[in-house]
This record gives sequence, structure tokens and C-alpha cells, in this order.
Amino acid sequence: MRLVGTGGEQVGIVRVEDALRLAEEAGLDLVEVAPDAKPPVVRLMDYGKYKYETAQKVRDARRNQANTQLKEIRFRLKIDDHDFAVKKGHVVRFLNQGDKVKVMIMFRGREQSRPEAGVRLLQRLSEEVGDLATVESMPRQDGRNMTMVLAPTKRKADALTEQRKRRDAERDARRDKQAERATRDQARGAGSAE
Repeated sequence: MRLVGTGGEQVGIVRVEDALRLAEEAGLDLVEVAPDAKPPVVRLMDYGKYKYETAQKVRDARRNQANTQLKEIRFRLKIDDHDFAVKKGHVVRFLNQGDKVKVMIMFRGREQSRPEAGVRLLQRLSEEVGDLATVESMPRQDGRNMTMVLAPTKRKADALTEQRKRRDAERDARRDKQAERATRDQARGAGSAE
């Protein structure tokens, strides 16, 4: 069988007994890497450490994998400025989290005869969040509704990483503040004991 060393160096073709003896002397495991090769390839390695590292890589890949969702926000044609600002805030939050946003305007009664007002409202929203998103699908009338899809400019994985860093920084700041408070309390307690 062909033996590969711990650093990936080729040791050469050796007998099974010699490979097992080398593995035992080094305190490592003899792992068959390519059983179908002629001759079979085996490697000297710490198998427990190898399994642990591959599990770590799989877990990190799963954590960094981001599932972009399609969030939906509904507007009415006669929306007040404050209500528009609140709904725009929701859209901004969704985009900052890396999710796509489907913006829908619901028309009632005579409002259906004024689709240009809906287009203006959607264009106003897209202009106000233009630095965070791009328009993926332009405003389109679907019966009583008009829809538009906004896609975030930053990826979901980047948004999650940024969010995690911000949370860690806040946690560290709280710990520092608690430690500072504890030392102040200790100093106060030592001053009153004298």
C-alpha cells in the first residue's frame, strides 16, 4: 500500500505490517484514504482530531449559510406621511438583515382607476431606500394589488456577520461597565471600612 505521512509527504509503497508499526510508533492512526487506488492509499493521522476539524468546518459552513427570505410589506394608496415613514423603517430593517422585500399596494374601489399614484408611491419608496436596495422587479399591477420587489445590496451572510460583531461589541461593553461598577463598589467598600 502507498503510505502518506502526517504532513502530506509521500513515504512510498510499504507493507501493511510496516505501516501499522510506523503508525503505532508515532502514536497516530492509519487511515485508508483511497481504497480503490492501485495500490490502496493510507495516511498517518490523528483520526479523532481529523473528525473534529471536519465537524467544525461543516458547522461553520452551516452557520455562514444564509437563507434569504422574501418579506412582505403592505401599503395603502392613501397612506399618511408618518405611517409611510414607519413602514419604510420596516423595509430598511429587512434590507439591513439581508432579506428581499416585496412591497404591495392594495387598491380599493375607485383607487383602482389611479394606478399611476401607486407607481409614484413605490418609486418614492425605492428612491428613499436606494442606498440599501435595488429594484428587482418594477411596479406591476396584479388585479387589485400593485407589487414591487426590492433586493438588498449586501448579502445575507455579510449582514449576519455584521450583526454578530455588533452584538459581541455590545456584550463586551456591558461586561466592561459591570467590571468598572464592581471595582468602584469595592473601592467604596474599602474606603468605608477604614
